[in-house]
Amino acid sequence: MTVQNLTVTEDEGEQRLDRWLRRRFPQLNQVAVEKLCRTGQVRVDSGRVKASDHVMPGQTVRVPPLPDQVARTEARIQGVSAADAKMIQAAVLWKDEHMIVLNKPAGLPSQGGSGQGDRHVDGLAEALKFGYKEKPKLVHRLDKDTSGVLMLARTDRVARALSESLRHRNARKIYWAVVAGVPHPRQGSIKFGLEKAPGGRGRGGDSEKMLCVHPARMADHPDAKRAHTDYFTLWFLGARLSWMALEPVTGRTHQLRAHMAEIGHPILGDGKYGGSESDNLGDGWGAGAGGDLSKKLHLHARSLTIEHPITKKQMTFTAPLPDHMARTWKLLDWKEDDVPADPFEVIR
Repeated sequence: MTVQNLTVTEDEGEQRLDRWLRRRFPQLNQVAVEKLCRTGQVRVDSGRVKASDHVMPGQTVRVPPLPDQVARTEARIQGVSAADAKMIQAAVLWKDEHMIVLNKPAGLPSQGGSGQGDRHVDGLAEALKFGYKEKPKLVHRLDKDTSGVLMLARTDRVARALSESLRHRNARKIYWAVVAGVPHPRQGSIKFGLEKAPGGRGRGGDSEKMLCVHPARMADHPDAKRAHTDYFTLWFLGARLSWMALEPVTGRTHQLRAHMAEIGHPILGDGKYGGSESDNLGDGWGAGAGGDLSKKLHLHARSLTIEHPITKKQMTFTAPLPDHMARTWKLLDWKEDDVPADPFEVIR
């Protein structure tokens, strides 16, 4: 095994360095990629890089000696159990020769990381080849405990096209959530910036915690990124719980969870941002509702509208509620058909 200097091809196009490395070297997991970059063993055009940096066609990537690829790749494929293969295949909402759309189960990470193990969508995608030589590729992510619509591309060309649509906000995502209290006004926008909490990067990507920054104070927080969430109250139970539609105009880490908590209405089951059942945040009352309601996170990527990268047809994918949220809807006598599929379209 020797050092390799590899050129990013035109066919591979612009993409994140960690994705490029993992496609070239399937035996590498995300933790290994980040360590190689952090220690300077992987370099681009002789310069140090982060795993999240983008590489462009024509650039040269220095790759150090790596473990045997074939043995590790075969082990990875064999590592998908029959039960997991059945589970992830049952999660398919729609597929064609270009892309696959899943209803990601709550509790299943989108991608691996420290402490995540090999049981995540990216790893289980080995069971989603459906006759293709390569597994489909993630083009975006959902938090581990968030369920709902998740897209995968079956070719590099489609992955680039979908990523471009998401990057330029040519896709619309609508989430459903249950929050503590009733927001006032009932519909509006939240535009607090977001920055990582000091020391907030723990084991696994979901161990991060974000802090909200008032728009007027963004200049005092150079690491904060602008974030924008539109919200609409679909239904409410007295002054205690609300069924919300949330549209992330931007796509920051934990954006919806941090934004709703910041205005005093944390998402039900959100221990990270909502506090305990005894906490009283604003006119909300903590993330726990008690009684027979599930303590799991009540946040679901309900729908995604995007132009098909090949046919150019506008498509909307809708994901049924996960079991724990469906039980909450039944307990509260909320009916999915009683609300508009896209309340933001109604008010525009």
